[in-house]
Amino acid sequence: MRILVTGGAGYIGSHTVLQLLEEGHDVHVLDNLSNSSPEALRRVAELAGRSATLHEADLLDTDALRGVVELSAPDAVIHFAGLKAVGESSAEPLRYYRNNVVGTLNLLEAMGVADVRTIVFSSSATVYGEAGGVVEYTEDLPLDAVNPYGRTKMHIEHMLDDLAAADPRWSIAKLRYFNPVGAHASGRIGEDPRGVPNNLMPFVAQVAVGRRERLTVYGDDYPTADGTGVRDYIHVVDLAAGHLAALEYLAGHGGLHAWNLGSGTGSSVLDVVRAFGRAAGREIPYEVAARRPGDLPAYWADPTLAREELGWKSERGLEDMVVDVWRWQSENPEGYPRPRGDAGGPASTRL
Repeated sequence: MRILVTGGAGYIGSHTVLQLLEEGHDVHVLDNLSNSSPEALRRVAELAGRSATLHEADLLDTDALRGVVELSAPDAVIHFAGLKAVGESSAEPLRYYRNNVVGTLNLLEAMGVADVRTIVFSSSATVYGEAGGVVEYTEDLPLDAVNPYGRTKMHIEHMLDDLAAADPRWSIAKLRYFNPVGAHASGRIGEDPRGVPNNLMPFVAQVAVGRRERLTVYGDDYPTADGTGVRDYIHVVDLAAGHLAALEYLAGHGGLHAWNLGSGTGSSVLDVVRAFGRAAGREIPYEVAARRPGDLPAYWADPTLAREELGWKSERGLEDMVVDVWRWQSENPEGYPRPRGDAGGPASTRL
């Protein structure tokens, strides 16, 4: 198949592009490179022995977007591109609605014009909100996101629902991720956040490698085994495999579907810190601060539906995740090289 991957130079996108290439698909990537690196795609090409085609464009530029869709002529789209920081979304909600919701609307319109009607959407467990106090999330829970980032994902899901109801030619998968972590086992590609990391694992990794002095643990008085928040962590390689499984399912079944992609188990903040310390062979310094508003004590996925319908399940545990992150971070202590050169990379167009 020919697949267009929006945001394909980013963290989850690059791991998915690698698996698509390894499976023999013809891959085109649309990315504005605002929070990603063409170096990731260069390394993906080294690992796969073949390249994706990079189109540098923005979903908010409708002319460029339609040009990419027309030029790449995909059979299906995997849609990762979007802003993703919960805290930032609360400070800049209009930017998030414009980029995520309007950008997706533009993409769907461009796909419709090109008669491309298969899409795998990168959603999030944040669409469930507080889930009425339930800790094991199932796909039939009502959507009730509590922050602007989660609401953009929720609004996009509603948009996709309405589109599928209006036009049954569309085949749509909504993949609700829990907490993606880990890196490719080669150590060549991984998570490279710009600025201060918004998520736990890359922050811990930067403390371990000496880029940051210590981790702040927000709250140690939750009703959990060690008092810290419990989350469901999923290895990014397993997550990428879930996208390929969803594509295959849509090719055979069509329709509109939502699946949780998570491990089905919870790990606390201190579980992660201790596991990372074992992987790195050093203690991870941390300090405890007050709880953050809106943080929940614990939640994790019920991944039964994905296992039964997609034949997919998470294969890698927390120890695998931290070992792979430490390999990536220790071999790339500053992340991808900056400034980034252009030699030897994937074929590229700028529209």
